[in-house]
Amino acid sequence: MTEQKLDLVVVIMAGGVGTRFWPLSTNDIPKQFLNLFGDRTMLQKSFDRISDLVPPERILVLTNEAFVPIVSEQLPRIPAENIIGEPMRRDTAAAVTLAAVLCRRRFGNPVIATLTADHLIEPVALFQETLLSAARRAANGNALYTFGIEPTYPATGYGYLERGAQVANDDGNDDGLEHFKLLRFKEKPDLETALKYIESGRFYWNSGMFVWTADAILKEIEQHLPSHAKALSGAAVFDQTPQWGQAIREAFGSLDRVSIDFGVMEKAKNVCCVASRFSWSDVGGWLALKSHLPEDEAGNCCLGKPVTLDATDNLVFCEDPDETIMLIGVKDLVIVRAGAGTLIAHKDRTEEVKKLVEAMEEESSE
Repeated sequence: MTEQKLDLVVVIMAGGVGTRFWPLSTNDIPKQFLNLFGDRTMLQKSFDRISDLVPPERILVLTNEAFVPIVSEQLPRIPAENIIGEPMRRDTAAAVTLAAVLCRRRFGNPVIATLTADHLIEPVALFQETLLSAARRAANGNALYTFGIEPTYPATGYGYLERGAQVANDDGNDDGLEHFKLLRFKEKPDLETALKYIESGRFYWNSGMFVWTADAILKEIEQHLPSHAKALSGAAVFDQTPQWGQAIREAFGSLDRVSIDFGVMEKAKNVCCVASRFSWSDVGGWLALKSHLPEDEAGNCCLGKPVTLDATDNLVFCEDPDETIMLIGVKDLVIVRAGAGTLIAHKDRTEEVKKLVEAMEEESSE
């Protein structure tokens, strides 16, 4: 379906490096470009979720400039001028600001749905309904909207949102979805704190997806991150001109690294969330694949040809599905074979893959 009443633009953020999925995800091909769940990559699935809401001309993909060719290859319907290459990593505030200034320049003051390229969301119809509900509310006011995900366990790897009072439905569209004022953004908690959040019933997981008008988010950025607003608004003047590459490189080079949550959302006054009932996973690491892989009677979840003896509750992933891995007397391991890399980790320490990859990168750059 195409939404006729909304001046909607979709921005897909596709610049992450996915270090937690090493060795399959690398600096050359991060996880958003990988096929982990069937016949479409994570990026392609993100495009598929919104491709019938807006035409390709109103979809922007922000990514690292090195990934522009692979985005073009995987999303051939997106116009070349809508695939925006960031010259260096400056975290999400820079990407959000750049998207907003380009949307304002190209489309006026549209509602911008800022989405992710590497999350797993089902069912698509419910996600679309939720997105449009937030978009209608954002279009009728100045609220910055996010998607609150009902927590299913005391996760320590996600940020949290504390909800306040329910927001009345004044747009005339009774879609049955609940909207709330947000009181606080909370960083990733320890287990004890996460348990308290769950018990209170007042907290959602922070999905990292947002809906706002171009004017609303830029007003907040101008107030809280004025250097971002000035630098990237100046660069946007050269959008789709021969001077663009130099302008955007100079602009990004002047910016500090800061997330949109820390830089803007935690300080903004009019922030709301829509209570989202769809199934959501940020696919943040290897354990997220467990429910999507074949499982044997001993609880081993495997892609490949495992041969096991007294091995239980392991996760095995082979890039080559014909590769054989033999497991004897081991439990609770994550074993991954991809390219020239092999990962072996206890399942309780897979979050530390990121630390090790970053350490290897620092060592190789010296």
